[in-house]
Amino acid sequence: MDIFLQFDLPSILLGSLAALACGLLGNFLVLRKQALMGDAISHVVLPGIVIGFLFTHETSSWAMMLGAGGAAIFAVLLIELIRRIGNVEPGAAMGVVFTTMFAAGVVILEQTGTAGVHLDVEHALYGNLESAIWLDAYSLSDLWNWQVLMTLPESIKQLFVVNMLVIMFIVLFFKELKISSFDPLLSASLGFSPKWLGLSLIVMVAIAAVAAFTAVGSILVIAMFICPAATARMLTDNLKVQLFISGIASLSAGLFGYLLAAFGPGLLGYEFSVSAAGMIAVVAGLQQVLAMLFAPQYGVVMRRRRQRAHASV
Repeated sequence: MDIFLQFDLPSILLGSLAALACGLLGNFLVLRKQALMGDAISHVVLPGIVIGFLFTHETSSWAMMLGAGGAAIFAVLLIELIRRIGNVEPGAAMGVVFTTMFAAGVVILEQTGTAGVHLDVEHALYGNLESAIWLDAYSLSDLWNWQVLMTLPESIKQLFVVNMLVIMFIVLFFKELKISSFDPLLSASLGFSPKWLGLSLIVMVAIAAVAAFTAVGSILVIAMFICPAATARMLTDNLKVQLFISGIASLSAGLFGYLLAAFGPGLLGYEFSVSAAGMIAVVAGLQQVLAMLFAPQYGVVMRRRRQRAHASV
């Protein structure tokens, strides 16, 4: 039990919390037809993360969060500047800014000697989920011991705070986010600025992305932003219910993804494990596939059954 608490539980918590933060915000990205914004932002924030690290020399610091938020805001402003001055189509402007900023982040990574502190390109792209260790936990009673809980890895405590911020953001601005996501013109007529709401959402996405960076990596953050929200969207038309379902899907992907990665190969007779971050993304994708097939109203199987029933009448 102590081995599970010390080595497996921290990774499960880290992966699940990272998935939850991204999954909840992903609902509004999906509704706004900006699902790939999560992937783009996860690349844009890289230079901000590196600059934040260079100021603090800590891989789990709020300076990195602020750097990520600043990079996201800078990217949005730069896109708007390029679009207006150069009369460039918005998609093209986004492509130029996102790829340039990510490339700049990679160059800074390689030129500042940060590869020796687990901030290299491999960790930025693929994550470092398995490195979370909680050596002070020895029994289940430690889960209710405040002093022991305070020794959890900083990345887990950081993600917990980020999740609280995400939930508070959604609760406080739920009405505004809902209206601006479904009808931006109505939102503007009611006095809710879609531009400022969109900017606020992007900043929150940037914060969630950098918090999840060390857990699932830049490449796999996109799965957490899209799959839980898209899965929930297939199952309900009620936004509040959709948020709840996406939260359950995110947490279950983090839990079962890690368990399958760590213990699945052993059950099949292999002596190795697979990437936990990759398996979390696989589980999230499988959830999406199952929803696409068997969702009560929008699933392929149920729609085919209704079509046959109508045809036989």
